[in-house]
Amino acid sequence: MQTFQVLIIGSGFGGQCAAINLLKAGIGDFRLLERRDFFGGTWCQNTYPGAAVDVPSPLYSLSFAPYRWTQMFAEQAELHHYTQYVVERFGLRDKVELEANVERIEWDDERKHWAVHTASKGTFYAQFLINATGPLSQPVVPRFEGQERFQGKTFHTNNWDHAYDYRDKRVAIVGSGASAAQVIPVIAPQVKHLHVFQRTPHWVLPRADRTFGRFQRWLLGLKPAYTLLRWMIYWQCESRVIAFKYSKPAIRIVQGHALRFLKRQVPDPALRRKLTPDYAIGCKRIILSNTLYPALGRSNVTLHSREQGIASIDETGIFTLDGQHIDVDLIVWSTGYDATDGVISYPASGKNGTRLKDVWAQYPRAYLGTSLPDFPNLFIVTGPNTGIGHTSALFIIESQMNYILDCIRTLKDQGLRSIEVRPEAERTYTEMIHREMKRTVWKSGGCHSWYQSKSGHVIAIFPGFSFSYHRLTRALKPADHILS
Repeated sequence: MQTFQVLIIGSGFGGQCAAINLLKAGIGDFRLLERRDFFGGTWCQNTYPGAAVDVPSPLYSLSFAPYRWTQMFAEQAELHHYTQYVVERFGLRDKVELEANVERIEWDDERKHWAVHTASKGTFYAQFLINATGPLSQPVVPRFEGQERFQGKTFHTNNWDHAYDYRDKRVAIVGSGASAAQVIPVIAPQVKHLHVFQRTPHWVLPRADRTFGRFQRWLLGLKPAYTLLRWMIYWQCESRVIAFKYSKPAIRIVQGHALRFLKRQVPDPALRRKLTPDYAIGCKRIILSNTLYPALGRSNVTLHSREQGIASIDETGIFTLDGQHIDVDLIVWSTGYDATDGVISYPASGKNGTRLKDVWAQYPRAYLGTSLPDFPNLFIVTGPNTGIGHTSALFIIESQMNYILDCIRTLKDQGLRSIEVRPEAERTYTEMIHREMKRTVWKSGGCHSWYQSKSGHVIAIFPGFSFSYHRLTRALKPADHILS
């Protein structure tokens, strides 16, 4: 039997952070299960042109693994290198099982352990199970009539085909969010014509990027300097919550900056109208880019608004809603991920056969976004309402580890086998989350975003300061849990 004390599903930053915290706690009996044939998660998988982080790199890194970044907003290659640096520094490579795609998980109440069934690596067993698959791991491709007839090339930005040469080709990119905003400026000068299909315009602000010189990189290698820079960036980012939740005048000020930036970069009034959102800034994730607007203004780029969207697809291209037929060689789906309803993509059965699918039928929910009634010893990294719209997700992940390790330590210290949150504790927490969410721009800003589940509830975002979440996870509340 492949039996461990802890199993971690996913090898991205969430899985790595969990593994390293286990090692620091003296727990070495664990395995990371990775469905792909390589270790590393998002920044090893997403290799599309222009891929980069939109949070300053010194903050978008693990607090215990500082790094000499070359620029403020790291590009994919450097993030990939950082991932490998973390893996090697903490000796995680021997702890991973590659090509272990999880098909389903089941709790055995008699043996007090989880059975994790994989497609090709058999069944693994563990007392504790940490799901760290991440909310941005299940790409979504919309369906259109005739889609299967298209004879050109198609792929999602999550799985960019670098063997395909898009230069001098007619290209359609479907979507205009964060990934599209990075791809468009890179490929626009190289393609014959680029058609951008935009469902909803996004607010865009300048990207305050900078390259770190040799002396600055040397400073980044000093822990006090690195820590100081992290905290400076942290508090600057954290102040955004004041606008997103507490101050409508602050939102109007920021929105004014964005409108002036749009006017400065897009002189064409017709194009500017297409690019002006009709919802409050912050309702969708703000795009930081100095190059997107100029790219959209190029003579070989056409922006199609919702009214000119895709009606159907045939062998050679796209029929639009306003009656055009557009010949294209390549369709790039930049259409995001199932980040809410698909937080856990495989079937999960807890106590007495309780199905996660049924528990989350209305909308995904979890205590601290991490644990569920009837699912003992199961912890979800970046679960419901743990996403963050203003700062680094890694701060939240590290906060979750406080709670997860507390649960494991408590059972070990008391000689017990399982822990689960009480239904009333989860219910009270979830009610608080959605009560607080009503005050935020993410709920009341007038948009429909990927932050929302099919139910309309905002699931992807924590409705407040990240330090508030950290405080909630700082110490285990035994009264909120059932230990056995």
